[in-house]
Amino acid sequence: MTNEATNQATPPTLERLEDQIAWYDRKSRYAQRWFKSLKVVQLATAGLVPVVAVFVTTAPEKITAVLGLIILIVEGLQQLNQYQTNWISYRSTCEALRHEKYLFLAGAGPYANVDNPLVLLADRIEGLISQEHAKWTSTQQQTGKSEKAAQKTAGP
Repeated sequence: MTNEATNQATPPTLERLEDQIAWYDRKSRYAQRWFKSLKVVQLATAGLVPVVAVFVTTAPEKITAVLGLIILIVEGLQQLNQYQTNWISYRSTCEALRHEKYLFLAGAGPYANVDNPLVLLADRIEGLISQEHAKWTSTQQQTGKSEKAAQKTAGP
């Protein structure tokens, strides 16, 4: 990648920063879309349960059972994939990376009086990415523990 204004190569640190901002932004939007879509399905389905119970005269118990199953499946998908947690975490990391980018470009904050601001930028963005990865790993482990506990409770 080159900087068209000066025709110089873009430092790998800035390339990585842009790549990570794009990745976290894309993944945040994806998780948000899934979370909100599943939540709308869940709410609409739950809202149909009392309507069916009151207005359907032929086999309302079967229809409400199917609606309950849909709610269960949608909630299971949400819990399994952690769309809300990932949306918030990825958005937070994306915005923190953008914050670092703008501080660096302005020569402000921690970059104001540093001999090599690019090295500091590399250190800070890798720290943010490592933090997010550690949070993600912890969330995955907690989800796994919850699933194992639920399986033990349910029995064979």
